[in-house]
Amino acid sequence: MSLLVLQIIIKQWDKSQRTQKHVEERAKIANHHPIIFPPAFYALDQQCVIDAYGDDLLENRIRYSQPDINTIKFDHFQVSLSNNTLQYNGAPNSDSTSRTLGPLDNRWIQCEYNWRYSVYQGGLYYWLYEEVTLNAINLNRLDENIFMNSEPDSIILTG
Repeated sequence: MSLLVLQIIIKQWDKSQRTQKHVEERAKIANHHPIIFPPAFYALDQQCVIDAYGDDLLENRIRYSQPDINTIKFDHFQVSLSNNTLQYNGAPNSDSTSRTLGPLDNRWIQCEYNWRYSVYQGGLYYWLYEEVTLNAINLNRLDENIFMNSEPDSIILTG
C-alpha cells in the first residue's frame, strides 16, 4: 500500500510586517523539513501523512478531506489516488482554474503559492498575507528524510 506524504509550510503576515527586514526574516524559513512525529500525523485511514510547519494565525488553517475513494483534497490542492497526480485548484470559492502539477510516484513536487485573506478582528478589517509551500510525494514506505535527502522532481510557483 502506498503512502501519500503532504508537508505544508505556511508563512503569514499582516501589512505591518512588509518591511525589507520582515521579508528577509521570512526568506530564512526553510521550505522543506524532515518528517517528525508529532507534529506530523497519519490521516485519512492511515493512507496519508500530514506534516505542517509555520504560522496558523487563523487557527485550524489546514483543511483536508477525502470526498471519494480516489480523491484527497488538501488546502488548495487535490490528489488523484487513481493516477497519483497532484493538482492545484486555487481557493475553494475563487474563479481559479485547476492546474495539473505532475505525478507523485516516488518523486516529490514542491509547489509554492501566495494568498491573502480579509480578516475581521477587534472591530477592524485587515489583510492577512500568506506564502505557502507544499511538498508532496507518494511512497511505498515512509522515509522521514525524503525532503532533506533529495531534490524535488519539480518546483512550481503558482499565482
